[in-house]
Amino acid sequence: MTGLLQTALVGGVLRLTLSDAATRNSLSEAMMSALTATLEGAATDKAVRVIVLAAEGPAFSSGHNLKEITAHRADADKGAAYFASLFDACAKLMLGIVHHPKPVIAEVAGLASAAGCQLVATCDLAIAAEGARFCTPGVNIGLFCSTPMVALSRNVPSKHAMEMLLTGDIFEAQDALRFGLVNRVVPAGELTATATAIATKIASKSMVTVRTGKQAFYRQRDLPLAEAYAYTARVMTENLLMRDAEEGIAAFIAKRPPNWTDER
Repeated sequence: MTGLLQTALVGGVLRLTLSDAATRNSLSEAMMSALTATLEGAATDKAVRVIVLAAEGPAFSSGHNLKEITAHRADADKGAAYFASLFDACAKLMLGIVHHPKPVIAEVAGLASAAGCQLVATCDLAIAAEGARFCTPGVNIGLFCSTPMVALSRNVPSKHAMEMLLTGDIFEAQDALRFGLVNRVVPAGELTATATAIATKIASKSMVTVRTGKQAFYRQRDLPLAEAYAYTARVMTENLLMRDAEEGIAAFIAKRPPNWTDER
């Protein structure tokens, strides 16, 4: 646990809670560093099976810290080097979630804005409270949300993504559900229980199978159709040769619970 990020591990579910109310849980340098380091540690921790990313306060995340950005305009290069390093750090965090061997679920209560919306779009699943809101408002301040657009455009149909990006408007949770940005919208009082229940269900599966599937999902998505089928056929062949696939199929045939090894 750090001052910016609270951690709790229960039943294989690692709960990470953004806790920087002063900046509305902005993705500051320090916050991104804390998230990246914690996620990297969780990747090799066998006790961690699923990760839930939540936040304290009225905002899930306000996005990049504009005060940090503005402070570097006084640099000799007007902030160019700092801006480049900032977006590199953000890309490292987002790619770390996509490439993470464990599923990552966003639990969204409050506003997810700009890079905060990017964070939601990047997670494997997202559960939102009825009062959650989403926006990519960079266009309103002369800074198009180009990096948030990467995750948004890969999770939301083009017309909806462009509406969010071009208008900068705030969209309600039901809009996010209709767009496909979140999986479910639930009453605020049920948000944590719902996200935890989904995480716990996933945590009960074979982790080697989940890891194999998550990796294959993101890789095949960027391949042409024929290549995607060829790649996933290889993945399924390798998966069938794993001990947990053999055990799972045998358990299904014998009508008994499987005994996972979580190993290849």
